[in-house]
Amino acid sequence: MSIGHLRFSLALPSGVAVLALLSGLPPGLGAQDVEERFPGVSLGLTYETRALPDLAIQPFTGRLGAEATAARAENIVARDLRYSNRFAVMDELPESMVQEEVDYAFWDQMGATWLVAGSVEGVGSSRVLVLELHDVVYREVVERDRFPLADPDTPEFRMSVHAASDAVVEWVFGEPGIAATRIVFSRRMEDGTQDLWVVDSDGENLRRLTNHQSISLSPAWSPEGRRVLYTSYRSGLPRIYELDLETGAEKQVPAPRTGDYFTPAYHPDGETVAFAVVGGGRSGIFTYNLVRDCCFQTLTEGRSEDISPAFSPDGSRLVFNSNRLGVGAPQIYLMSYQNSGGNARVLSPYMYERPGYYTSPDWSPLGDRIVYHGRVEQRGRHQILVSELARQNRVVQLTFDGNNEDPSWAPDGRHIVYVGSRSWGWGIFITDAVTGNTRTLVSGVRPNLPAWSPPLTR
Repeated sequence: MSIGHLRFSLALPSGVAVLALLSGLPPGLGAQDVEERFPGVSLGLTYETRALPDLAIQPFTGRLGAEATAARAENIVARDLRYSNRFAVMDELPESMVQEEVDYAFWDQMGATWLVAGSVEGVGSSRVLVLELHDVVYREVVERDRFPLADPDTPEFRMSVHAASDAVVEWVFGEPGIAATRIVFSRRMEDGTQDLWVVDSDGENLRRLTNHQSISLSPAWSPEGRRVLYTSYRSGLPRIYELDLETGAEKQVPAPRTGDYFTPAYHPDGETVAFAVVGGGRSGIFTYNLVRDCCFQTLTEGRSEDISPAFSPDGSRLVFNSNRLGVGAPQIYLMSYQNSGGNARVLSPYMYERPGYYTSPDWSPLGDRIVYHGRVEQRGRHQILVSELARQNRVVQLTFDGNNEDPSWAPDGRHIVYVGSRSWGWGIFITDAVTGNTRTLVSGVRPNLPAWSPPLTR
Protein backbone atom coordinates (compact mmCIF):
# COMPACT_ATOMS: atom_id res chain seq x y z
CA MET A 1 0.00 0.00 0.00
CA SER A 2 1.33 3.42 -0.89
CA ILE A 3 1.27 6.25 1.62
CA GLY A 4 -1.00 8.24 -0.65
CA HIS A 5 -3.35 5.30 -0.85
CA LEU A 6 -3.08 4.77 2.89
CA ARG A 7 -3.72 8.38 3.85
CA PHE A 8 -6.24 9.56 1.32
CA SER A 9 -8.07 6.47 0.12
CA LEU A 10 -9.10 4.79 3.33
CA ALA A 11 -12.63 4.84 2.01
CA LEU A 12 -11.53 3.53 -1.38
CA PRO A 13 -9.01 0.74 -0.89
CA SER A 14 -7.77 0.14 -3.71
CA GLY A 15 -2.87 -17.41 -11.12
CA VAL A 16 -1.02 -19.39 -9.03
CA ALA A 17 1.19 -22.26 -8.60
CA VAL A 18 2.04 -23.04 -11.67
CA LEU A 19 -0.27 -22.76 -9.62
CA ALA A 20 -2.07 -24.61 -11.37
CA LEU A 21 -4.01 -21.23 -11.93
CA LEU A 22 -6.81 -20.04 -14.23
CA SER A 23 -9.36 -22.32 -15.67
CA GLY A 24 -9.32 -19.92 -18.58
CA LEU A 25 -9.30 -16.17 -19.05
CA PRO A 26 -12.56 -14.31 -18.59
CA PRO A 27 -14.73 -13.89 -21.71
CA GLY A 28 -13.26 -11.34 -24.07
CA LEU A 29 -9.88 -11.33 -22.32
CA GLY A 30 -7.07 -12.74 -24.42
CA ALA A 31 -3.37 -13.11 -23.75
CA GLN A 32 -2.58 -9.79 -25.43
CA ASP A 33 -5.09 -8.02 -23.18
CA VAL A 34 -3.44 -9.42 -20.06
CA GLU A 35 -0.01 -8.39 -21.38
CA GLU A 36 -1.36 -4.86 -21.74
CA ARG A 37 -2.54 -4.91 -18.12
CA PHE A 38 0.51 -6.42 -16.48
CA PRO A 39 3.77 -6.39 -18.44
CA GLY A 40 5.91 -9.38 -17.58
CA VAL A 41 3.11 -11.44 -16.03
CA SER A 42 3.17 -15.09 -17.11
CA LEU A 43 0.29 -16.28 -19.27
CA GLY A 44 -1.24 -19.58 -20.30
CA LEU A 45 -1.50 -21.04 -16.80
CA THR A 46 -4.36 -23.33 -15.84
CA TYR A 47 -5.75 -24.23 -12.46
CA GLU A 48 -5.26 -27.74 -11.21
CA THR A 49 -8.00 -29.95 -12.67
CA ARG A 50 -7.25 -33.33 -11.14
CA ALA A 51 -10.14 -34.86 -9.25
CA LEU A 52 -10.30 -34.26 -5.53
CA PRO A 53 -10.60 -37.35 -3.30
CA ASP A 54 -14.17 -38.11 -2.27
CA LEU A 55 -14.65 -37.80 1.46
CA ALA A 56 -17.88 -38.94 3.12
CA ILE A 57 -19.06 -37.75 6.50
CA GLN A 58 -21.08 -40.31 8.37
CA PRO A 59 -23.74 -38.60 10.54
CA PHE A 60 -22.22 -37.92 13.97
CA THR A 61 -23.74 -39.55 17.00
CA GLY A 62 -24.23 -38.07 20.44
CA ARG A 63 -24.36 -39.74 23.81
CA LEU A 64 -25.20 -38.73 27.33
CA GLY A 65 -27.18 -35.67 26.26
CA ALA A 66 -24.85 -34.52 23.50
CA GLU A 67 -27.06 -35.34 20.50
CA ALA A 68 -27.69 -31.69 19.52
CA THR A 69 -24.01 -30.85 19.94
CA ALA A 70 -23.09 -33.75 17.67
CA ALA A 71 -25.28 -32.43 14.86
CA ARG A 72 -23.73 -28.95 15.16
CA ALA A 73 -20.20 -30.37 15.18
CA GLU A 74 -20.94 -32.46 12.08
CA ASN A 75 -22.15 -29.43 10.14
CA ILE A 76 -19.07 -27.41 11.10
CA VAL A 77 -16.65 -30.19 10.16
CA ALA A 78 -18.39 -30.73 6.81
CA ARG A 79 -18.15 -27.06 5.88
CA ASP A 80 -14.56 -26.78 7.08
CA LEU A 81 -13.45 -29.69 4.92
CA ARG A 82 -15.29 -28.28 1.93
CA TYR A 83 -13.62 -24.90 2.45
CA SER A 84 -10.23 -26.63 2.60
CA ASN A 85 -10.60 -27.21 -1.18
CA ARG A 86 -8.87 -30.56 -0.77
CA PHE A 87 -11.86 -32.92 -0.86
CA ALA A 88 -15.10 -33.52 -2.70
CA VAL A 89 -17.22 -33.71 0.44
CA MET A 90 -20.21 -36.04 0.66
CA ASP A 91 -22.40 -34.91 3.53
CA GLU A 92 -26.05 -34.12 4.27
CA LEU A 93 -26.74 -37.82 4.35
CA PRO A 94 -30.03 -39.11 5.80
CA GLU A 95 -30.29 -40.20 9.42
CA SER A 96 -30.75 -43.76 8.19
CA MET A 97 -27.04 -43.67 7.41
CA VAL A 98 -26.17 -43.57 11.10
CA GLN A 99 -24.24 -46.75 11.81
CA GLU A 100 -22.63 -48.18 14.89
CA GLU A 101 -20.07 -49.92 12.69
CA VAL A 102 -18.59 -48.62 9.46
CA ASP A 103 -19.86 -50.51 6.41
CA TYR A 104 -16.86 -50.23 4.12
CA ALA A 105 -18.57 -52.05 1.26
CA PHE A 106 -21.41 -49.53 1.30
CA TRP A 107 -19.11 -46.49 1.34
CA ASP A 108 -16.96 -48.00 -1.39
CA GLN A 109 -20.09 -48.40 -3.49
CA MET A 110 -20.88 -44.74 -2.80
CA GLY A 111 -17.50 -43.82 -4.27
CA ALA A 112 -15.88 -42.57 -1.07
CA THR A 113 -12.11 -42.71 -0.68
CA TRP A 114 -12.12 -41.39 2.89
CA LEU A 115 -14.76 -41.51 5.59
CA VAL A 116 -14.98 -39.32 8.68
CA ALA A 117 -17.02 -40.69 11.57
CA GLY A 118 -17.63 -38.77 14.77
CA SER A 119 -19.36 -38.94 18.11
CA VAL A 120 -19.79 -36.43 20.89
CA GLU A 121 -19.68 -37.62 24.46
CA GLY A 122 -21.10 -35.60 27.31
CA VAL A 123 -19.36 -35.82 30.66
CA GLY A 124 -21.00 -33.49 33.15
CA SER A 125 -20.84 -30.04 31.63
CA SER A 126 -18.00 -31.05 29.30
CA ARG A 127 -18.14 -32.33 25.76
CA VAL A 128 -15.56 -34.35 23.80
CA LEU A 129 -15.60 -34.94 20.05
CA VAL A 130 -14.21 -38.35 19.08
CA LEU A 131 -13.18 -38.31 15.45
CA GLU A 132 -12.10 -41.20 13.23
CA LEU A 133 -10.65 -41.15 9.73
CA HIS A 134 -11.28 -44.32 7.73
CA ASP A 135 -9.52 -45.37 4.54
CA VAL A 136 -12.42 -46.89 2.61
CA VAL A 137 -10.22 -48.47 -0.06
CA TYR A 138 -8.07 -50.36 2.46
CA ARG A 139 -10.95 -50.75 4.94
CA GLU A 140 -9.14 -49.54 8.01
CA VAL A 141 -9.06 -46.78 10.60
CA VAL A 142 -6.18 -44.48 9.73
CA GLU A 143 -6.39 -42.06 12.67
CA ARG A 144 -8.49 -41.54 15.78
CA ASP A 145 -8.37 -38.76 18.35
CA ARG A 146 -10.37 -36.98 21.04
CA PHE A 147 -10.97 -33.22 20.89
CA PRO A 148 -12.26 -31.31 23.93
CA LEU A 149 -15.10 -29.00 22.96
CA ALA A 150 -15.76 -25.55 24.40
CA ASP A 151 -19.14 -24.59 25.80
CA PRO A 152 -21.63 -24.76 22.86
CA ASP A 153 -23.03 -21.38 23.94
CA THR A 154 -19.70 -19.56 23.45
CA PRO A 155 -17.89 -18.40 20.28
CA GLU A 156 -15.01 -20.71 21.16
CA PHE A 157 -17.18 -23.77 20.52
CA ARG A 158 -16.80 -23.42 16.78
CA MET A 159 -13.04 -22.89 17.13
CA SER A 160 -12.69 -26.12 19.12
CA VAL A 161 -14.52 -28.01 16.35
CA HIS A 162 -12.36 -26.29 13.71
CA ALA A 163 -9.32 -27.85 15.41
CA ALA A 164 -10.78 -31.29 14.73
CA SER A 165 -11.37 -30.39 11.08
CA ASP A 166 -7.76 -29.30 10.70
CA ALA A 167 -6.64 -32.62 12.16
CA VAL A 168 -8.42 -34.43 9.33
CA VAL A 169 -6.56 -32.36 6.74
CA GLU A 170 -3.26 -33.09 8.45
CA TRP A 171 -4.03 -36.81 8.76
CA VAL A 172 -4.62 -37.09 5.01
CA PHE A 173 -2.10 -34.63 3.57
CA GLY A 174 0.44 -34.04 6.34
CA GLU A 175 -0.12 -30.30 5.96
CA PRO A 176 -1.89 -27.74 8.17
CA GLY A 177 -5.55 -26.90 7.77
CA ILE A 178 -6.99 -23.39 7.96
CA ALA A 179 -10.27 -23.88 9.81
CA ALA A 180 -8.96 -22.96 13.28
CA THR A 181 -7.90 -19.48 12.19
CA ARG A 182 -9.35 -15.98 12.11
CA ILE A 183 -9.08 -12.92 9.87
CA VAL A 184 -8.73 -9.47 11.40
CA PHE A 185 -9.50 -6.39 9.32
CA SER A 186 -10.27 -2.71 9.53
CA ARG A 187 -13.92 -1.82 8.96
CA ARG A 188 -15.18 1.61 7.99
CA MET A 189 -18.31 2.71 9.83
CA GLU A 190 -21.01 5.12 8.65
CA ASP A 191 -19.55 7.98 10.70
CA GLY A 192 -16.18 7.64 8.96
CA THR A 193 -14.37 5.98 11.86
CA GLN A 194 -12.59 2.66 11.44
CA ASP A 195 -12.08 -0.07 13.99
CA LEU A 196 -10.66 -3.57 13.98
CA TRP A 197 -13.02 -6.49 13.56
CA VAL A 198 -12.31 -10.20 13.54
CA VAL A 199 -14.11 -13.15 11.97
CA ASP A 200 -13.57 -16.91 11.90
CA SER A 201 -12.17 -18.39 8.68
CA ASP A 202 -15.62 -19.73 7.78
CA GLY A 203 -17.25 -16.30 8.07
CA GLU A 204 -18.87 -16.89 11.48
CA ASN A 205 -18.43 -15.05 14.80
CA LEU A 206 -17.92 -11.58 13.35
CA ARG A 207 -17.09 -9.27 16.25
CA ARG A 208 -15.50 -5.94 17.04
CA LEU A 209 -12.03 -5.73 18.60
CA THR A 210 -11.52 -1.98 19.08
CA ASN A 211 -13.84 0.97 19.67
CA HIS A 212 -11.77 4.16 19.82
CA GLN A 213 -14.02 6.45 17.75
CA SER A 214 -11.02 7.07 15.53
CA ILE A 215 -9.23 5.29 12.68
CA SER A 216 -7.56 1.94 13.30
CA LEU A 217 -6.01 0.00 10.43
CA SER A 218 -3.15 -2.21 9.17
CA PRO A 219 -3.56 -5.08 11.66
CA ALA A 220 -0.90 -7.79 11.90
CA TRP A 221 -0.93 -11.05 13.90
CA SER A 222 1.84 -12.15 16.22
CA PRO A 223 3.35 -15.57 15.37
CA GLU A 224 1.46 -17.31 18.21
CA GLY A 225 -1.83 -15.56 17.43
CA ARG A 226 -2.38 -13.94 20.82
CA ARG A 227 -1.49 -10.35 19.92
CA VAL A 228 -2.31 -7.92 17.14
CA LEU A 229 -0.32 -4.88 16.03
CA TYR A 230 -2.10 -2.02 14.32
CA THR A 231 -1.96 1.68 13.51
CA SER A 232 -4.35 4.07 15.29
CA TYR A 233 -5.04 7.80 14.98
CA ARG A 234 -6.64 8.01 18.42
CA SER A 235 -3.95 10.35 19.78
CA GLY A 236 -4.28 12.60 16.75
CA LEU A 237 -1.19 11.21 15.03
CA PRO A 238 -0.84 7.73 13.52
CA ARG A 239 0.96 5.56 16.07
CA ILE A 240 1.42 1.81 16.49
CA TYR A 241 -0.25 -0.17 19.25
CA GLU A 242 -0.18 -3.78 20.35
CA LEU A 243 -3.42 -5.41 21.54
CA ASP A 244 -3.31 -8.49 23.78
CA LEU A 245 -6.33 -10.52 22.66
CA GLU A 246 -6.47 -12.55 25.86
CA THR A 247 -6.38 -9.70 28.37
CA GLY A 248 -7.52 -6.76 26.25
CA ALA A 249 -4.49 -4.76 27.38
CA GLU A 250 -2.92 -2.35 24.90
CA LYS A 251 0.44 -0.64 24.74
CA GLN A 252 1.94 1.85 22.34
CA VAL A 253 5.15 1.19 20.47
CA PRO A 254 7.50 4.11 21.27
CA ALA A 255 7.80 6.83 18.62
CA PRO A 256 11.20 8.45 19.24
CA ARG A 257 11.48 10.16 15.87
CA THR A 258 9.25 12.65 14.10
CA GLY A 259 6.80 11.27 11.55
CA ASP A 260 3.72 9.15 11.03
CA TYR A 261 3.92 5.46 11.97
CA PHE A 262 2.27 2.92 9.67
CA THR A 263 2.01 -0.73 8.57
CA PRO A 264 3.52 -2.72 11.47
CA ALA A 265 4.62 -6.35 11.11
CA TYR A 266 6.02 -8.96 13.50
CA HIS A 267 9.33 -10.68 12.95
CA PRO A 268 8.98 -14.49 13.26
CA ASP A 269 10.71 -14.28 16.65
CA GLY A 270 7.57 -12.60 18.03
CA GLU A 271 9.65 -9.94 19.76
CA THR A 272 10.80 -7.57 17.04
CA VAL A 273 8.38 -5.47 15.03
CA ALA A 274 9.04 -3.56 11.81
CA PHE A 275 7.08 -0.53 10.66
CA ALA A 276 7.23 2.51 8.40
CA VAL A 277 7.87 6.06 9.59
CA VAL A 278 6.93 8.73 7.05
CA GLY A 279 7.70 12.44 7.32
CA GLY A 280 10.13 14.51 9.32
CA GLY A 281 12.32 15.09 6.29
CA ARG A 282 13.38 11.46 5.89
CA SER A 283 11.31 8.27 5.83
CA GLY A 284 12.05 4.59 6.10
CA ILE A 285 11.46 1.23 7.75
CA PHE A 286 12.50 0.75 11.37
CA THR A 287 12.36 -1.98 14.01
CA TYR A 288 11.77 -2.13 17.75
CA ASN A 289 12.05 -4.99 20.25
CA LEU A 290 8.84 -5.21 22.28
CA VAL A 291 10.13 -7.73 24.83
CA ARG A 292 13.30 -5.81 25.66
CA ASP A 293 11.45 -2.51 25.26
CA CYS A 294 14.39 -0.98 23.46
CA CYS A 295 16.50 -0.85 20.40
CA PHE A 296 14.87 1.42 17.83
CA GLN A 297 16.86 0.54 14.71
CA THR A 298 16.94 1.67 11.08
CA LEU A 299 16.45 -0.77 8.19
CA THR A 300 15.96 1.75 5.36
CA GLU A 301 16.03 5.52 5.34
CA GLY A 302 15.81 8.18 2.65
CA ARG A 303 13.50 10.54 0.83
CA SER A 304 11.33 7.79 -0.63
CA GLU A 305 8.37 6.26 1.19
CA ASP A 306 9.23 2.67 2.18
CA ILE A 307 6.20 1.01 3.81
CA SER A 308 4.34 -2.29 4.33
CA PRO A 309 7.25 -4.49 5.49
CA ALA A 310 6.76 -8.26 5.70
CA PHE A 311 9.32 -10.83 6.84
CA SER A 312 10.19 -14.14 5.24
CA PRO A 313 9.20 -17.17 7.39
CA ASP A 314 12.80 -17.65 8.55
CA GLY A 315 13.18 -13.94 9.31
CA SER A 316 16.23 -13.55 7.08
CA ARG A 317 14.65 -11.34 4.41
CA LEU A 318 12.22 -8.48 4.15
CA VAL A 319 9.77 -7.43 1.45
CA PHE A 320 8.24 -3.95 1.29
CA ASN A 321 6.91 -1.42 -1.19
CA SER A 322 8.50 1.89 -2.07
CA ASN A 323 8.11 4.80 -4.49
CA ARG A 324 11.85 5.01 -5.12
CA LEU A 325 11.23 4.95 -8.87
CA GLY A 326 8.63 7.71 -8.80
CA VAL A 327 5.88 9.08 -6.60
CA GLY A 328 3.13 7.58 -8.74
CA ALA A 329 4.73 4.19 -9.23
CA PRO A 330 5.33 2.21 -6.03
CA GLN A 331 7.10 -1.12 -6.52
CA ILE A 332 7.70 -4.22 -4.41
CA TYR A 333 11.27 -4.59 -3.12
CA LEU A 334 13.14 -7.49 -1.56
CA MET A 335 16.19 -7.22 0.68
CA SER A 336 18.21 -9.07 3.30
CA TYR A 337 17.19 -8.34 6.88
CA GLN A 338 20.75 -8.87 8.14
CA ASN A 339 22.16 -6.45 5.58
CA SER A 340 19.80 -3.66 6.60
CA GLY A 341 19.01 -1.25 3.80
CA GLY A 342 21.46 -2.78 1.36
CA ASN A 343 20.93 -4.33 -2.04
CA ALA A 344 17.14 -4.02 -2.18
CA ARG A 345 15.93 -5.24 -5.58
CA VAL A 346 12.66 -4.76 -7.43
CA LEU A 347 10.39 -7.80 -7.26
CA SER A 348 7.26 -6.50 -9.02
CA PRO A 349 6.94 -6.61 -12.84
CA TYR A 350 8.55 -3.24 -13.54
CA MET A 351 9.13 -2.16 -17.14
CA TYR A 352 10.70 1.10 -18.30
CA GLU A 353 8.08 3.75 -19.18
CA ARG A 354 5.36 1.37 -17.92
CA PRO A 355 6.28 1.07 -14.27
CA GLY A 356 2.90 -0.04 -12.93
CA TYR A 357 1.59 0.37 -9.39
CA TYR A 358 2.31 -2.48 -6.94
CA THR A 359 1.75 -2.45 -3.17
CA SER A 360 0.78 -4.41 -0.03
CA PRO A 361 3.13 -7.43 -0.16
CA ASP A 362 2.75 -10.48 2.05
CA TRP A 363 5.18 -13.39 2.27
CA SER A 364 3.85 -16.95 2.00
CA PRO A 365 4.32 -19.06 5.17
CA LEU A 366 5.98 -21.64 2.90
CA GLY A 367 8.59 -19.06 1.89
CA ASP A 368 8.28 -19.65 -1.85
CA ARG A 369 5.90 -16.89 -2.96
CA ILE A 370 5.01 -13.26 -2.31
CA VAL A 371 1.53 -11.91 -2.96
CA TYR A 372 0.57 -8.26 -3.55
CA HIS A 373 -1.87 -6.18 -5.56
CA GLY A 374 -1.20 -3.95 -8.52
CA ARG A 375 -2.32 -2.17 -11.63
CA VAL A 376 -0.61 -0.75 -14.70
CA GLU A 377 0.25 2.95 -14.50
CA GLN A 378 -2.51 5.15 -13.05
CA ARG A 379 -5.48 3.48 -14.64
CA GLY A 380 -7.41 0.31 -14.33
CA ARG A 381 -8.40 -1.81 -11.37
CA HIS A 382 -6.19 -3.49 -8.83
CA GLN A 383 -5.66 -7.23 -9.15
CA ILE A 384 -3.92 -9.80 -6.97
CA LEU A 385 -0.52 -10.96 -8.23
CA VAL A 386 1.92 -13.58 -6.98
CA SER A 387 5.69 -13.63 -7.47
CA GLU A 388 7.00 -17.19 -7.44
CA LEU A 389 10.48 -16.91 -5.97
CA ALA A 390 11.38 -20.53 -6.66
CA ARG A 391 10.53 -20.14 -10.37
CA GLN A 392 12.89 -17.28 -11.26
CA ASN A 393 10.44 -14.76 -9.86
CA ARG A 394 7.70 -15.58 -12.36
CA VAL A 395 4.69 -13.35 -11.72
CA VAL A 396 1.17 -14.69 -12.18
CA GLN A 397 -2.23 -13.06 -11.87
CA LEU A 398 -4.73 -14.49 -9.38
CA THR A 399 -7.85 -12.32 -9.86
CA PHE A 400 -9.57 -10.84 -12.90
CA ASP A 401 -13.03 -9.82 -11.74
CA GLY A 402 -13.73 -6.44 -10.12
CA ASN A 403 -11.21 -4.56 -7.98
CA ASN A 404 -9.03 -6.60 -5.58
CA GLU A 405 -6.38 -5.51 -3.09
CA ASP A 406 -4.52 -5.98 0.21
CA PRO A 407 -3.94 -9.77 0.12
CA SER A 408 -2.81 -11.93 3.05
CA TRP A 409 -1.75 -15.60 3.07
CA ALA A 410 -3.40 -18.32 5.12
CA PRO A 411 -1.05 -20.48 7.23
CA ASP A 412 -1.35 -23.31 4.67
CA GLY A 413 0.39 -21.19 2.02
CA ARG A 414 -2.31 -21.81 -0.59
CA HIS A 415 -5.34 -19.72 0.43
CA ILE A 416 -5.33 -15.93 0.15
CA VAL A 417 -7.76 -13.44 1.70
CA TYR A 418 -8.24 -10.00 0.18
CA VAL A 419 -10.63 -7.07 -0.15
CA GLY A 420 -12.65 -6.90 -3.35
CA SER A 421 -15.44 -4.94 -4.99
CA ARG A 422 -18.13 -6.49 -7.13
CA SER A 423 -21.31 -5.20 -8.77
CA TRP A 424 -23.11 -5.63 -5.45
CA GLY A 425 -20.52 -3.80 -3.33
CA TRP A 426 -17.41 -4.46 -1.24
CA GLY A 427 -16.49 -7.58 0.66
CA ILE A 428 -13.72 -9.87 1.83
CA PHE A 429 -12.94 -12.85 -0.39
CA ILE A 430 -10.86 -16.01 -0.09
CA THR A 431 -9.29 -17.71 -3.11
CA ASP A 432 -7.53 -21.06 -3.17
CA ALA A 433 -4.45 -20.55 -5.34
CA VAL A 434 -4.38 -24.22 -6.36
CA THR A 435 -7.96 -24.92 -7.47
CA GLY A 436 -9.08 -21.33 -8.10
CA ASN A 437 -12.13 -21.76 -5.87
CA THR A 438 -13.27 -18.41 -4.46
CA ARG A 439 -15.77 -17.67 -1.71
CA THR A 440 -17.08 -14.58 0.01
CA LEU A 441 -16.01 -14.38 3.64
CA VAL A 442 -17.78 -11.15 4.68
CA SER A 443 -20.18 -8.97 2.72
CA GLY A 444 -22.28 -5.92 3.52
CA VAL A 445 -19.39 -4.05 5.16
CA ARG A 446 -16.65 -1.72 3.90
CA PRO A 447 -13.48 -3.62 4.87
CA ASN A 448 -9.80 -2.73 4.59
CA LEU A 449 -6.48 -4.52 5.03
CA PRO A 450 -7.39 -8.07 6.17
CA ALA A 451 -4.73 -10.20 7.87
CA TRP A 452 -4.94 -13.99 8.29
CA SER A 453 -3.95 -15.43 11.66
CA PRO A 454 -1.69 -18.40 12.35
CA PRO A 455 -3.40 -21.56 13.67
CA LEU A 456 -5.16 -20.59 16.90
CA THR A 457 -5.37 -24.06 18.45
CA ARG A 458 -2.52 -26.51 18.68
